[in-house]
Amino acid sequence: MIGLSEHPAATRPSTIGSIGRPRLVRGIGAADLTAYAAHLAVHGPLPQPGRAELLAMLDAAALSGRGGAGFPLANKIAALRPGGRPVVVVNGAEGEPASAKDGTLLRCTPHLVLDGAAVAAGAVGARRVLVAVTDPATAAVLRMSLNSRPDRSWFEVREVADTFIVGEARTLIEALNGAAALPPGRRVLPTDRGVGGQPTVLSNAETFAQLGLLARIGAREFSAVGTPTEPGTVLLTVSGAVAKPGVLEINYGTPLGALAAAVDAGPSQAVVVGGYHGTWLPADPAIELSRAGLAPFGATMGAGAVIFVGEHTCGLAELARVTRWLAEQSTRRCGPCAFGLPALAADVEAIAAGRADPAVAERHARLVTGRGACAHPDGAVRFVRSGLAVLADEVGTHRAYGGCRRSDAGHLSSPGGLE
Repeated sequence: MIGLSEHPAATRPSTIGSIGRPRLVRGIGAADLTAYAAHLAVHGPLPQPGRAELLAMLDAAALSGRGGAGFPLANKIAALRPGGRPVVVVNGAEGEPASAKDGTLLRCTPHLVLDGAAVAAGAVGARRVLVAVTDPATAAVLRMSLNSRPDRSWFEVREVADTFIVGEARTLIEALNGAAALPPGRRVLPTDRGVGGQPTVLSNAETFAQLGLLARIGAREFSAVGTPTEPGTVLLTVSGAVAKPGVLEINYGTPLGALAAAVDAGPSQAVVVGGYHGTWLPADPAIELSRAGLAPFGATMGAGAVIFVGEHTCGLAELARVTRWLAEQSTRRCGPCAFGLPALAADVEAIAAGRADPAVAERHARLVTGRGACAHPDGAVRFVRSGLAVLADEVGTHRAYGGCRRSDAGHLSSPGGLE
């Protein structure tokens, strides 16, 4: 394991490191990578492949998005509506409270993210790149960093509302178009009609950082780590019952046990993977951190967050608290958000108090699933269903005795905190 470093530019979290050789986090802590010259000294000059060359490189490296959906970047570029003036959007609106990886990249090694956006923009003929963030301090770092770039005229840093839902692609497009940061309720893809009605390539900050790396080292070296079907590395924000919370870069396929050892995790009753739209899993050290390894559990990497839920907290109390928070984060734009999620939160609270059976929550979960104006209700249901399944023994204890005599230790509070 490469040493975990304390870095003053990273306000959230303070620990940044890697398991294995660092790529994205290379140089963080050793140099001020907000300076363009220092960035080039670490990563080297940036090639500018054409569209066909870039698509071939993306296909060869199987570069998937490092955000919620994990959609292949090549598919987004290939799907751009012809005839428009493409726009590139870096989604740095990290509304997921359990994730700090994109903000860490944007604050600590911003040029790697900007490089990836520049590569995409050059390949598709875009000369407008919007970098969307919610944190004023991150926006200030980006604006300062852009001053030294030769392509700075392409970029514009935009601050958007700091809400959980703003990171959803279509909601972010609404905000960038000057509308309220609310899901539009229509299934129009950004690649067809995005910023200003133009075809738009939108991915999160880590995806563009991976592209900035791939353009330099090529598909062969990029694929030298990871698994045959999922090459490369991925960033994870790790929190909960751990001694060393922070952002870690790991190779795809790393076992959960290796991650637990790296962050000094305590004995855990469960692990939440993917953030608060993610999935509760048993704390099995053999679970492989990859799409293939998580698929049997119905889980994905999602927002790139892993939270260890320790043995000494009340898991049901933690589940109930976050479910209530998810309900409060809804935009009330559709019935599932306005009525379904508050009802689901009340169900989970009743289960935690030993007053209800999980069947009650399942009824509301079925009424919510697949009916929202965006993916928020579905994500909340996945979080609740998987939590109740993994905590089944706890549910029985609470039902029999009205509780478990353990308090809510706040392991799901995460970087940034949930009040």
